[in-house]
Amino acid sequence: MASTLQKFIHSLDLRALPRVLQIQSGIYCQDSVYEMFGKEFSLSTEEVIKVIGFKINKLTASICENNEVSQFSDKVELPLNFPGLYKVVADKTPYISIEEIARKVPIGPTKFGHPSFYSAKDIKLANFTIKRDEQIIFNSVEEVHGMMAVKCVVVRNNQSHSFTLPLSQEGEFYECEDDQIYTLKEIAEWKIPRCRNRIVKLSNTLHMWDSSNPLPENFDGCLILMPVYEVQAVMKFRKDIVHILSDLDVEVKDVTDYYDISSFLQPLSLEDLFERTSKEFPMVAEIMEGPSGNQKPYNLLSTGKEIVIYKKYQAARVLASEMRSDSSKRHYLIPMSYKGKFKRRPREFPTAYDLQIARSQKEHLHVVATKAFTSPHKELFSVSVGDQFLVQQCQTSEVLYEGRKKLIDVLACEQILSDSYKTVLLPMYMEGGFVEVIHDKKQYHLSEICKEFHLPFNVKVSVRDLSMEKDVLAAAPGLQFEEEITDSYLLISSASSPVESWEIPVCRLNMLVHLLSKDVQTVVSPMTRTTVEEVSEEEYYMLRRYENLTLHPPPRPPKKPTSAPPPTFAVPQQGVSDVLQAPKNFYIDATKKLCSDQDTAVLELQVNCQNDLVHCENKDMTGKATLVETTVTKGLARNYEEEEEEEEEHDYSYIDENIIENIRKVFHGTSIRNEHTLSKGRR
Repeated sequence: MASTLQKFIHSLDLRALPRVLQIQSGIYCQDSVYEMFGKEFSLSTEEVIKVIGFKINKLTASICENNEVSQFSDKVELPLNFPGLYKVVADKTPYISIEEIARKVPIGPTKFGHPSFYSAKDIKLANFTIKRDEQIIFNSVEEVHGMMAVKCVVVRNNQSHSFTLPLSQEGEFYECEDDQIYTLKEIAEWKIPRCRNRIVKLSNTLHMWDSSNPLPENFDGCLILMPVYEVQAVMKFRKDIVHILSDLDVEVKDVTDYYDISSFLQPLSLEDLFERTSKEFPMVAEIMEGPSGNQKPYNLLSTGKEIVIYKKYQAARVLASEMRSDSSKRHYLIPMSYKGKFKRRPREFPTAYDLQIARSQKEHLHVVATKAFTSPHKELFSVSVGDQFLVQQCQTSEVLYEGRKKLIDVLACEQILSDSYKTVLLPMYMEGGFVEVIHDKKQYHLSEICKEFHLPFNVKVSVRDLSMEKDVLAAAPGLQFEEEITDSYLLISSASSPVESWEIPVCRLNMLVHLLSKDVQTVVSPMTRTTVEEVSEEEYYMLRRYENLTLHPPPRPPKKPTSAPPPTFAVPQQGVSDVLQAPKNFYIDATKKLCSDQDTAVLELQVNCQNDLVHCENKDMTGKATLVETTVTKGLARNYEEEEEEEEEHDYSYIDENIIENIRKVFHGTSIRNEHTLSKGRR
């Protein structure tokens, strides 16, 4: 029975692929030629194609009123990258079985692939009863005891209860309300069921309205989204993949049961190759559809090129991001074979809990406070800007809270004074600000950093990798190593000139090949080239989505009303003049111990301090603390921004502990003089 291509694709289950279709009628007349996605191909009446995949290419949207298309609304096309965040409106149409849910609703391993439903009636299982209207989370579709079933979870009294529901289970199932917000792309991939449209409500536009926006100005209502699919197909006498949009006016007929499907070429994705056994490698393949990109080896993987695939394996990578203040930071996956070297850069820690995570047995973590914190408990320490600490260990301490003694987690530290050390306790929930003081000037290989330090870890390339034509990491102002991941790779080389081999990622490279019955000339792979893979923003967040989030900082106690305002930095006229005099002696003393670039940083910091203090002299006194905190932070960071790059090695500036100590003295001296002045005024 013939149907439109759009109707056929909307009702098709991905698990039923591939399917062989015969063209019946439509816009494709005999011997006509069309160009789709930059590729020309011809389709004749009675021609057969093998559909191997499809995905949502774009969405058509109509304004929705009372769950129906508004009579005044025109359909508009929205690309998947259309800006905005949306809330999904629960579908009021019930599903009649678990099999229908599994067939129409995307269920997968990511957090987006765990839809929730409720049953209109109680469901009695062997040792468990699901109550009506109780939320059921669908996690995966698996074979259980020879029968296909959905693994589910319900949560009762903060406890999860797991069970399975067979696909044959019938009932009346409704979608649960979803309070999350999604991008259009996430909705297209996970939140639009087969054969159904999706109603969404605009939550945030993420950009200012302009004339190019297809939606009305100040629109904040609901939209009905209808997907338009891009169909991937193979033609009998072609070696590449053709792409057809599902909304083209063409009728097709499913003839899979009457056609020899093996007469078509068998396209294989990199995931398909990775699923093969290790004994099947090495193998020779021809590229049917290559990846886009100018970076090696992607620019070598063009359509029609033959490659040798030597083996499959799991390999470790370090996920790194550029340290930039703007939003244009780039992200990289760095292999352990990277031959460059790194020098450390200071880390920033927003809480005492972060200090506990970052501390190591190798060395004492030395930090300087950039933000003041007043402890609500007299047993714990209150931090001032410029205080220095050596982080020791986590322990418990007894504090008086609302008239009762209570044990809380604290971080034991040694406060560095002018000529001694003082043991202090910081609450683990403390929200402050700390910058690391680096004494280590050693150059490290990537493997050494992963072995000796906790990630995240801040570095800068000091010696680039000379085996690479262009080391993209060397140009970065700084890098943060965020986490070590393990990913799937294939080792390949060119079949015509196997001089060098490359590692290609299985999950992030869209590429289709078909296997050739050719013998591999050399079983042993040639020398493997090191490549640093740059990942897109979307790929970066997908990688970070699986980060271990089992550790969480302890909760803060309830805020208590205070009778007096928190202490602030007050800088009177007399204090300003004293600070203006300070740089002379401070600078002369500092030159005896510091190199010239550090002297410049100190002098610039003090000039900025003077200008900031004079500028804010007549302002409200409560703004002084923020000013001092900001100035200290900027001053500490400035040492790292004035770096000169050389061909193979970079000069590197460090925060010297003498600089910080003198900065602390300047600010603390000002504060002490201020208190002395105030006490005189009271007399």
